Amino acid sequence: MPRPKTHDDALRRRLLERAGELLSTDGPAAVSLRRIAADVNTSTTAVYSLFGGKPGLLEALYDEAFARFGAHLAAVPITADPAEDVVQIGLAYRRSALADPQFYSVLYSKVVEPTKEMSRAAGRTFAPVMNAVRRAIELGVFRDVDAEQIAVSMWGIAHGLVSLELNGNLPPGVDATATYELALRAHGRGWLADSSTGAENAESGEAAAAKPPRTR
Repeated sequence: MPRPKTHDDALRRRLLERAGELLSTDGPAAVSLRRIAADVNTSTTAVYSLFGGKPGLLEALYDEAFARFGAHLAAVPITADPAEDVVQIGLAYRRSALADPQFYSVLYSKVVEPTKEMSRAAGRTFAPVMNAVRRAIELGVFRDVDAEQIAVSMWGIAHGLVSLELNGNLPPGVDATATYELALRAHGRGWLADSSTGAENAESGEAAAAKPPRTR
């Protein structure tokens, strides 16, 4: 009978999970092969066997982070309402970050010098939101501006709020779920081609601001 594999995919996943946890909580200096191996009850030999060393482990960690993140975003269905699709992709962004916080931090870390393949992987991750924004522009739902401008601004809102949430920096009592979705929808409304409602609200706000202050 063949000998059972000890350096299998399950061990590989555990090593990546632990490496991501150490990176996200303690920084790059904490990602030690000896420590990671001990934490998952294996040997450094197993790490070398699976990844070839620390550089290989970090590259695999980067790949795994983008693969998980990209899978969440790509799973959002394409509908007849591209503006809503953009919101749903934004919601998937947060779900992914909350499901795998140890990998989310890797996406924005600088522990690995990205290779061309890594850059392509990052581009594929960003593709769903870019495609949804382009469709919204082509269908006249969003204003005819640079699609990347809209996509990047949405990405920034998502990243900022998710980072605050994961780091425990939101004010006490804030409903993170509701606030996040409201922010995404407000962002989308700001890019709508039919901005009459937004214009009316802006005019009302300007009129209110122009009124003299009330005196007692």
